[in-house]
Amino acid sequence: MKQHAVLLTDDAQTDLQELYDYIAVYDAPAKADAVLDKLEAVIASLSSFPERGAVTKELRDLGIRDYREVYFKPYRVIYRVMDGKVFVYLIVDGRRDMQTLLTQRLVRA
Repeated sequence: MKQHAVLLTDDAQTDLQELYDYIAVYDAPAKADAVLDKLEAVIASLSSFPERGAVTKELRDLGIRDYREVYFKPYRVIYRVMDGKVFVYLIVDGRRDMQTLLTQRLVRA
């Protein structure tokens, strides 16, 4: 089985740090550690199975099918597979305004 390199953009790395910090402050550091571990496991699993994620529905509705997503609910990991690599662009609580976030983030990508 071919392994794909999984690369987080600077924005995705910032997303992880901000999620961790928010959970640590408003819930508990131990919970933040657990969520971070789960998200990192989900992201790492893309190395083996990058095509398993669904096409991101907000982008699919716009005719854009290049981006996929996987979940660790309620968190969504938005990524794209290109040239044998997986690029993670966004890691976010799915209850946020996804249309605006995706437009802002991916227009810059």
